[in-house]
Amino acid sequence: MKKRARHSKHGSLLGAVAIFLSFAIVGWIAVTNVKNPGTTYHADTAEIIAGRQKRIDELQKDIDDKTQKIDTLQKVVADTSTNDPSTSADDASGKLPALEGPGVTVTLSDSQKWEQAVKTQNANPNDYVVHQQDIEAVVNAMWAGGAEAITIQDQRLLPTSAIKCIGNVLLLNGKQYAPPYRISAIGDIDSLTSSINTSETVRIYKQYVDADGLGWQLDTSKTLTFKETSAPLQAMKYATADRTSDSANTRSH
Repeated sequence: MKKRARHSKHGSLLGAVAIFLSFAIVGWIAVTNVKNPGTTYHADTAEIIAGRQKRIDELQKDIDDKTQKIDTLQKVVADTSTNDPSTSADDASGKLPALEGPGVTVTLSDSQKWEQAVKTQNANPNDYVVHQQDIEAVVNAMWAGGAEAITIQDQRLLPTSAIKCIGNVLLLNGKQYAPPYRISAIGDIDSLTSSINTSETVRIYKQYVDADGLGWQLDTSKTLTFKETSAPLQAMKYATADRTSDSANTRSH
C-alpha cells in the first residue's frame, strides 16, 4: 500500500510540472503577440481592409449609376417641357393665371338644429355638421361638369391641393377655415348645374339637408373672377369622373 502511494505522488508531481510548463509556454506566446501584434493579426487586418475597400468601390459605382440615371431623367423632363406646346408661360413661371367667366357657387353649412337635437333626442352630432366627403362630393361634381377652375373659400384648388377636415374645420393649402363653405367653379352654367344636381353623393347630402337641417345653396353667376395663384411647376392632368359609379347611399362620420 505504501509503495503504491509513493508511485501516485511521483505521477502527480510530473503532471503538475507538465501543466506549469504548458501555462508558461502559452504565457510566453501571449506576451510575444502583445509586443508584436502585427505578426499575428497582419493577415486578418489586410483581409478586412481589402473587403471594406471592395464594398466602398461597389457603393461608389452604385452612386455613379444612379446619378447618371437622375441626370438622364432630368434631361428628359426638361426636353418634354420645352417641346410640349401645352406648357404655357404660366406653367413655366409656376402660376395659375387669373380667370374670369360664368359659373356657379355652392354654399354648405352646419345645421342650426344640432345642439337641440342632441339634448332632446340623444342624436349623433356628426349628422349635423358638414364633412370632408360633402365638400369633395360638390368638387367632384363640378370637375365632372367641366369646371375650368374651382375655389373653396376663395382659395384656388391646385393640382396638389388636398381637402381635409378635422371636425368641422377645413384644412386647405396650409390654412384653416370654418363653415359655411363656399365652393365656386367657372365653366358652363348648365353643365355644372346638371352635374351637381345629378350627382349621387350630392343627393345623399341633400337628404341630410331635409332631415337634419344642413345648409345647401346653389347660386349661378354670369361673372366669377379667380385671382392669379402660385402653383407647382409640373403641369398635371385630371381624369374624367364616372357619374355612374357614385358611392352608396350613406354619409360616413
